[in-house]
Amino acid sequence: MLFVQEDNRPEDPMTASLRPVRALPSLALAVAATWLAAPALAADELTLYTTREPGLIQPLISAFTAQTKIDVKTVFVKDGLLERVRAEGARSPADVLMTVDIGNLLDLVDGGVTQPVKSAALESAIPANLRGTDGQWFSLSLRARVLYADKGSKLASFRYEDLASPQYKGKVCIRAGQHPYNTALVASMIAHDGETKTEQWLRSVKGNLARKATGGDRDVARDILGGICDIGLANSYYVGQMKGSKEGSDGRKWGDAIKVIRPVFAKTGGTHVNISGAAVAKNAPNKANAVKLIEFLVSEPAQVLYAQANYEYPVRKGVALDPIIASSIGELKVDPLPLTEIAKHRKQASALVDKVGFDQ
Repeated sequence: MLFVQEDNRPEDPMTASLRPVRALPSLALAVAATWLAAPALAADELTLYTTREPGLIQPLISAFTAQTKIDVKTVFVKDGLLERVRAEGARSPADVLMTVDIGNLLDLVDGGVTQPVKSAALESAIPANLRGTDGQWFSLSLRARVLYADKGSKLASFRYEDLASPQYKGKVCIRAGQHPYNTALVASMIAHDGETKTEQWLRSVKGNLARKATGGDRDVARDILGGICDIGLANSYYVGQMKGSKEGSDGRKWGDAIKVIRPVFAKTGGTHVNISGAAVAKNAPNKANAVKLIEFLVSEPAQVLYAQANYEYPVRKGVALDPIIASSIGELKVDPLPLTEIAKHRKQASALVDKVGFDQ
């Protein structure tokens, strides 16, 4: 396995400083061993282009290589993944393209740098609303957009629509509306309720803000601890990062200050999720190996590694959650709206954020 690190900046500006260093849990090692016991394949190779930082996927790649004897050359590209693959054209060495956020993944598909894959293993492991209908892309892990609330709050349930309620005037914290995490949520609201109702909702949420929409998701927990706000939206995996931090650290203090509630949409009763995902590159020199890698990444052993290495929700049903996520948030009922429907409204969502001056 060769890691070519073109940019080692984390997905979030605070990730590197606050994420605890985690040894692979014994459970993850045990399930990975089920792959290691299988007969090894002939030596081979593939090239992975990814925007995910090295520490998050190295355990997965190592387990894959140990099982299959397929060497993985991993090229980390923070920005311009689509432009790079396009520029390389038919000579591109990329076999698998991996990224975070459904918008980024569909940009690769729309940009013409992926190819369809037919795989019974992928179709059985990944729910239909979390993969492309034509086999152009596949979800690998999930991160839910959840509610952080003061740990003393009596809230037991919450709808995304409630964020606009007058009772939360001056009590809401959230990162910038133009951040992909939030434009994806706004796009979901448009898909569910239409642009007019979503604009009204967004204006009301802006009116409820306790401070400017800025910072990161963990800043929501920090500001709840500081008494600036009572509630806010943030991604689920940050809960694990904070509550799993060293005792006495800032991250741990922020995590201990909040309770977490799974919000739902009023129409479906499901929680909004975003993804990490992958696709086979259009000009993949090693297509068969590329498919094997993606199939491995949604296998039960790899899904356990996803859950325990970065506190993400497995895309495959029946896989155990990280204990912190299980106790703090619990199992998800994912919004059944296809991610492709959400992605259709990304530009509208971004335009609405600007129209209402959400980030001003």
